[in-house]
Amino acid sequence: MKQGKTRSKAIYLDYQATTPVDPRVFAAMKPVFTKDFGNPASRGHAFGARAAELVEAARAKVAAFIGAKPEEIVFTSGATESNNLALKGVAEIYRDKGRHIVTCATEHKSVLDPLRRLAGWGFDVTVLGVDREGVLAPADVERAIRPDTILVSVMAANNEIGVLQPVREIAAVAKKRDVLFHTDATQAVGKIPFNVAEIGADLASFTAHKIYGPKGVGALYVRRENPRVRLAPILDGGGHEGGLRSGTLNVPGIVGFGAACEIAAKSLKEETVRIGRLRDRLMKGILSRVDNVHVNGSTRARLAHNLNMSFGWVESESLIKRLEGIAVSAAAACATANPEPSHVLKALGVPEDFIHTAVRFSLGRFTTPKEIDTVIARVAAAVKAVRGLSPLYAMAKRGEIEGAVQWKD
Repeated sequence: MKQGKTRSKAIYLDYQATTPVDPRVFAAMKPVFTKDFGNPASRGHAFGARAAELVEAARAKVAAFIGAKPEEIVFTSGATESNNLALKGVAEIYRDKGRHIVTCATEHKSVLDPLRRLAGWGFDVTVLGVDREGVLAPADVERAIRPDTILVSVMAANNEIGVLQPVREIAAVAKKRDVLFHTDATQAVGKIPFNVAEIGADLASFTAHKIYGPKGVGALYVRRENPRVRLAPILDGGGHEGGLRSGTLNVPGIVGFGAACEIAAKSLKEETVRIGRLRDRLMKGILSRVDNVHVNGSTRARLAHNLNMSFGWVESESLIKRLEGIAVSAAAACATANPEPSHVLKALGVPEDFIHTAVRFSLGRFTTPKEIDTVIARVAAAVKAVRGLSPLYAMAKRGEIEGAVQWKD
């Protein structure tokens, strides 16, 4: 009972790691577990036909949300699988055309790790750097493209620092050079307007659990014309999803995904404005009460939902421990098993000592102004307490040593 009360009072600011399932999404999913439980591949009877009907209805909702056609949506287990299918699928099919792929240093590990695997299989991968704000220049992409380049992969929005990449311009560069363009849109879909036709994407990965849908279901957009993108499957065994992703479909998850997209489409603009105001309130509140703090990443080209800050002389893990009852992250959720400093912040040129003091606050649909004010006060108190235990901080304040917080752009 006591544990339940503690959870009810907790403040969740880790929406970029995952989101709670919206109650409306959950309501849409419930009948699929007990009533409409059929296998959509078994269309010879009413149960399977009903399941197939639900899948196709959800596919249409997901497609409409990103400006695609239903037949261009391939359901997967999540964004990691979608990224793997896009990268490895293109590499295998187009390897006779070329074996060069271009990407960015701040990509998610589910892009960088598959590309590392492809490099071991004989592909040449160019990893481009970003500026101090975390933005990749389209001109750098154009210079990197070679006659044997088959794919450019650049994420739309960063999972750690929320920075938005100029994907429309990068896609235009790729198209001009007859190169396919893939974007990991996991953090962008549902947070900013995202339309594959307007961007010019050939492939786009995203997932349900970042937009108040269930875990375990994602999608890959695969362009069907101008050009028609071909992929080699990475899973074999039945030929589901147009032969690109074998395996029994997660019907409840897919239905929830469709519902989440439908809800997000109606609330995106209003929700983004509200969350952006709360994020700015959080940032200004912390900056006004805590010294030696740096905001990591662009404050202009950024998701409204993200605030990544480094607190000088305060190890992020020490700060997070003092923020008991407030859920924030010291790193991307998918990289917490890796003890190395954030590759994203390293790419921005953030000094290593400062990387270890970084905390990501990510806001969402259910964040309230009262919660933000509580977090500001708690963070200010926690930073003061941790620094009070540090003789180095006291020496830095007296000017006796130069602190890692003094780095300049």
